[in-house]
Amino acid sequence: MNGMRLKEVLETKLSKRERSFVRASFDTVGSIALVEVPDELRKKQKLIANAVLAQNPAIKSVFKKVGAHKGRFRTQKIVWLAGEKKTETIHKESGVFMKLDVAECYFSPRLVSERLRIAKLVKKNENVLVLFSGVAPYALILAKHSFAKKIVAIEKNPVAHKYAFENLVLNKIPADKLILLRGDVKEKIPELKEKFDRIIMPLPKSSELFLETLRSVVKKHSMIHLYQFAAEDEFSAVAENIIEKCFQLGFPCRVVGIVKAGQSAPRMYRICIDLEVK
Repeated sequence: MNGMRLKEVLETKLSKRERSFVRASFDTVGSIALVEVPDELRKKQKLIANAVLAQNPAIKSVFKKVGAHKGRFRTQKIVWLAGEKKTETIHKESGVFMKLDVAECYFSPRLVSERLRIAKLVKKNENVLVLFSGVAPYALILAKHSFAKKIVAIEKNPVAHKYAFENLVLNKIPADKLILLRGDVKEKIPELKEKFDRIIMPLPKSSELFLETLRSVVKKHSMIHLYQFAAEDEFSAVAENIIEKCFQLGFPCRVVGIVKAGQSAPRMYRICIDLEVK
């Protein structure tokens, strides 16, 4: 249900002023709706949640987002509002099934187009490395929608790593095509004895802090997809900063493109900087 439809449903239950505070959209992960409820509507949050349930037969649970993603595993606090008190679900994206617990694992359904974009860039027989891989959304989409030879995915969160293995089986992906490693990327990357054609770094808040770990796994013409948060007028400056860091680390790169991958806040965006090692 979009925000306008939700406001229409709530027209007789909320005042005009209250409806003005209703958030325009919400995230749907499998059968779970994750809504944002401003403080002005705290006393009406269950009413709103039940409206979401009533108008969306596929949704079985409604939870409220509380605060930002944080902590070692980038999880977000959520509070149950209506429906089933169940945080585990199976999400379908681009023909791929992903089982996860929304309370224990980071996952953004808003990156569906971005994950497909990366998959379409992968050339035949490429070896791909996915860092901070979570329940393996990028890796799974690449395995299903590209001709990559091998994909290696590294995740620190033990719960997300467990679900990634379940998703491997759920989607009937050969274990030799998608290799799942659990641990800190700074510890796991030095153990890899190969170079990669493409590296994906979907950790917008701190991906640049892990660039140093790439020195042993990049080669000439390796592609790096590094995510950042940036204001629209700062895209070029953020990219230049990454280029400078790569140069200092001994693998000069050039910017192939800068792609918007969703809005994170007013005038702030998640961007993907596509880099090629010179």
